[in-house]
Amino acid sequence: MPERNISYNYYDSKELTDAVYDFIVENIQKQIEIGVSTDVCFCMGTGKNETFLRALNKKYAFFDEIIALEHPRFVMQYKSTFKQHYIDKYLAAFKRIE
Repeated sequence: MPERNISYNYYDSKELTDAVYDFIVENIQKQIEIGVSTDVCFCMGTGKNETFLRALNKKYAFFDEIIALEHPRFVMQYKSTFKQHYIDKYLAAFKRIE
């Protein structure tokens, strides 16, 4: 039988999200404590990942702004013919913080 590549994310089940929630919060707090800038947060993923991060930010006010970008895996898997568009989009977003 061929090997299947299964992708499962923290937001794919409420039980898993609940199990890792405190870990996520603690790790963001640790990164902020060591000096990570909180002006802008780049979120890699525009669906459930973005929704989760925005809700977390609403509760904890970690970041001034969240810029969601399509996840590179999504682009390469489903939108590869448009990858230059996404590269340009990433670059434009990153230039906003220069």
